[in-house]
Amino acid sequence: MRVENAIVFLDGEAQTEEARAWASEVARSRPGVLGVVNRMDVASPDAMEGLRQLRRDVLRALPTLGFALLIVGVAAAGAWAGTRGVRRLLHPRIRAPLLRDLIARAVGVLILLAGVYVVLRVSGLTQLALTVVGGTGLVGLALGIAFRDIVENYFASILLSVHRPFETGDLIEVAGVTGYVQQLNVRTTMVMTLDGNFVQLPNSVVYKSTLSNFTANRNRRESFVVGIGYDDPIDRAQEVALRVLNDHPAVLDDPEPWVLADNLGAATVNIRVYFWLNGHEHSWLKVRSSVIRLVKRAFQEQGISMPDEAREVVFPHGVPVVLHDDRRTTDADDLAPSGPAAGRSRATSADTASTRAEGGLTSEAAVLGEQARQAKPLHDSTDLLSPHAGGPPA
Repeated sequence: MRVENAIVFLDGEAQTEEARAWASEVARSRPGVLGVVNRMDVASPDAMEGLRQLRRDVLRALPTLGFALLIVGVAAAGAWAGTRGVRRLLHPRIRAPLLRDLIARAVGVLILLAGVYVVLRVSGLTQLALTVVGGTGLVGLALGIAFRDIVENYFASILLSVHRPFETGDLIEVAGVTGYVQQLNVRTTMVMTLDGNFVQLPNSVVYKSTLSNFTANRNRRESFVVGIGYDDPIDRAQEVALRVLNDHPAVLDDPEPWVLADNLGAATVNIRVYFWLNGHEHSWLKVRSSVIRLVKRAFQEQGISMPDEAREVVFPHGVPVVLHDDRRTTDADDLAPSGPAAGRSRATSADTASTRAEGGLTSEAAVLGEQARQAKPLHDSTDLLSPHAGGPPA
């Protein structure tokens, strides 16, 4: 050390940067010193000294590290206990198991994040704690954007399991697909179509699309249009069709069936036939086929014409036909089959509500359900519509 004109010059070597700075502070604190010129060099670090310093730092940090591990352990245990407790608390109040699980896990994550925040604050890393809390939200936002379709299907599955617009086995129509519901999982709704095919519908599509549930109401209305000739009385045709509906075993009396004049076509007066049936017991396809067949036969038996859309010319009094060989004249009405041929024609239309071709009138839901049970098992995932899904935690 050398002093010139109240200026202290420091030379030599210091072991650490802290020792060099300490020497400057000591020289500056002496009376009459106007300034300090520190020209001391810092000795090169020694490997063993570095290890000893690391050991000292670790020993000083052990209490803080132990406290941090204790807080993290308590937070993890609290998160686990909070998740189970919230799940038990919500079990009798929320029917949807997926929503219960989501809320319970969210509570557990919040408890764990609170423990991590406390550890960082105690360690003096307040800024890092704020960064972790803010970064968690940013990471969640980034993941939500990156996996938008997956997240959308997940939340749609929650809403579907909460509102439950259908149950397993219900016949629904959504997004142009008609079939029986087999499973609702966190991503898709599994439907077995009337053709026996399994279709996976994304839950977001199911939730946002117009959905028809044909099983929610056991009664279902069907209709069809039949055209009669302009020369036939409309009220008579209505009575004939209504008699068929009243006599049909699968057509309900309440709500009552209707037979209404629909419109005037190019060659026919179109009559629309409305009727109700029990969709749980009968197949609407088979019953509709049966009613159309019986109405057509009743119209034929009552002499009610059903012309096609072509311009049909009707000769009510027949057309005289002249035979060139014997000059004999006959009417067109005489050309109709009679005798045994006519008897055979009438005998082919048995007075039954169902034919072998229609295969009975019962619903095919049981048959399709059995096919679904015998088909390839669905992928292993929780059925959110199952009454056993999300049972009370152990």
